[in-house]
Amino acid sequence: MKGLLPNNPIHALCLKLGTLGIGMFVFAIWVMPPIYDVFCEITGLNGKTGGPYQAVSAEVDTSRTITVQFVATNNEGMPWEFSPEVRTVKVHPGAQTRINYRANNRTDRDMIGQAIPSLVPFKAATYFHKTECFCFEQQPLKAGESAELPMYFIVDQDLPEHIHTITLSYTLFDVTDRFANDKVAKVAN
Repeated sequence: MKGLLPNNPIHALCLKLGTLGIGMFVFAIWVMPPIYDVFCEITGLNGKTGGPYQAVSAEVDTSRTITVQFVATNNEGMPWEFSPEVRTVKVHPGAQTRINYRANNRTDRDMIGQAIPSLVPFKAATYFHKTECFCFEQQPLKAGESAELPMYFIVDQDLPEHIHTITLSYTLFDVTDRFANDKVAKVAN
């Protein structure tokens, strides 16, 4: 063997294309997700809401009313029943509000769920603050068990005047397989 590349141009091309394919796979799986998360956080794209918000003392703006809608969906293969207790509330910017979601594990096995939020319009994401949320942690439920999942939020007084309605959507994922069986049993207790 005279070099790293074969003498046959077809073999050399196949080797280069295979290397390119592996490089693209590595880039898509390990490099792009963190870049995308940073991009979404900076721009507010995809309506990602941040982590816990520390409430500060502020006046409630009673001159404005914002409609907040709640949507809940299950990811494919998630057998739980998952829904908000109310679909819509009207809030004043600056006022803390509590909303409850309900989850019911209808299966015959202990499971762990994780809710991922998304908010529209995207520009409202930086003005919607969750002070406490079930989405900050995984939700373990034993077989047949139900749970009330509270979420507290504040709509910032600086929300642009043209935004009158905000829709918060949660998608519930089954993350049970990410934990060892003994941890699932321990967490579900």
